[in-house]
Amino acid sequence: MKVTVIGTGYVGLVTGACLSEMGNHVVCLDVDPEKIRVLKEGGIPIYEPGLLEIVQRNAAGGRLEFTTDIEAAVAHGTIQFIAVGTPPDEDGSADLKYVLAAARNIGRTMTDFKVIVDKSTVPVGTGDKVQAAVQDELNKRGLKLDFAIASNPEFLKEGAAVADFMRPDRVVVGAEDERAILLMKALYAPFVRNHDRMMVMDVRSAEFTKYAANAMLATRISFMNELALVAEKLGADIELVRQGIGSDPRIGFHFLYAGCGYGGSCFPKDVKALVKTAADAGQPLELLQAVESVNDRQKQVLVDKVVARYGENLSGRTLAIWGLAFKPNTDDMRDAPSRVVIAELARRGAKLQAYDPVATHEAKRVLEGTPGLSYADSARAALEGADALVIVTEWKEFRTPDFDGLRDALADKTVFDGRNLYEPKLMKTLGIEYHGIGRT
Repeated sequence: MKVTVIGTGYVGLVTGACLSEMGNHVVCLDVDPEKIRVLKEGGIPIYEPGLLEIVQRNAAGGRLEFTTDIEAAVAHGTIQFIAVGTPPDEDGSADLKYVLAAARNIGRTMTDFKVIVDKSTVPVGTGDKVQAAVQDELNKRGLKLDFAIASNPEFLKEGAAVADFMRPDRVVVGAEDERAILLMKALYAPFVRNHDRMMVMDVRSAEFTKYAANAMLATRISFMNELALVAEKLGADIELVRQGIGSDPRIGFHFLYAGCGYGGSCFPKDVKALVKTAADAGQPLELLQAVESVNDRQKQVLVDKVVARYGENLSGRTLAIWGLAFKPNTDDMRDAPSRVVIAELARRGAKLQAYDPVATHEAKRVLEGTPGLSYADSARAALEGADALVIVTEWKEFRTPDFDGLRDALADKTVFDGRNLYEPKLMKTLGIEYHGIGRT
């Protein structure tokens, strides 16, 4: 099949690459010429495990192309995926200017039937706006062309996006047009042939499903983070509590880890957008407002622990920071807890030596100008001359370090663990002062 993907960010590039892997002829369109240059030269503008190999293989096979030519890209695909950014506006709502710009570009240049698919995370009712934008452009051209609108929300985890696309838990398609439904079923057939997990519903329900899923996961995280703070007060261990409740099959273990808050491109933005959507509909979501508030507070927890240990004035203190990306296996720094932790520690005068396996380049961009912040080439190097270690992201290489070497490198032999990677009893045995989240 011929497919066009508009946008080459995390969602667009993974979508285009994985669809081409199944033999489809995919053209990826982006208005950023630098992104397209990198892609044409065999690179990718993001870090995502396994993605580079798929892009290079299918580009070499002629199944995956990249362009800035809007007219050519729209002419190519019967199915047009819109996978552009929907950044939060000042009031928390999703900014749809890029989505609607893409829709208008399709309407301005299309010459035959198209299925126009919202892949971006968009508020309920966006499908109607996309349809109106396309129809308005066709009317200006004096053309009567058939087209269909569909919603196909993504459920990709950064760091595991390729695997999630190739072996999806479910594929949600919102569409009312029979041609669109048949084409989307054919497109996704190779991905769900062993387990038919495609769910077809109306467009509005599909749009709502994406927000509801992310809101539920964010709620679980904030719920556990609140319990962790209570556990500290009561002398309980949140890790044991997690095991106790997670073993209940009605609850399960996913997203029950206490820590220093969630970040990334999805949860913070989508919770805000759903809260705003609900408020506009006259049905406030009080629970989700609390989820957001808890997460904002949780990003301060590590700072509070450092201040409780050393005092408000951290001048003369050197702290090692392990982990900058909002989660492992990505270089994404959007709403990363590390940004809050580093800003607050630097404001109090601390010297910071940070290390991340892949996010250092992006961190240098978003944290530029932070006083006292430097970057190390390895986890070990970050410890040199430091008083204590602050762990913000749970990269695998941090899970079982040389504990004796870690202890001996730190002047105060102290670890502030924002991801509960280590056992408190073991740390005590090793002579390390340990501060976890909700741990006894």
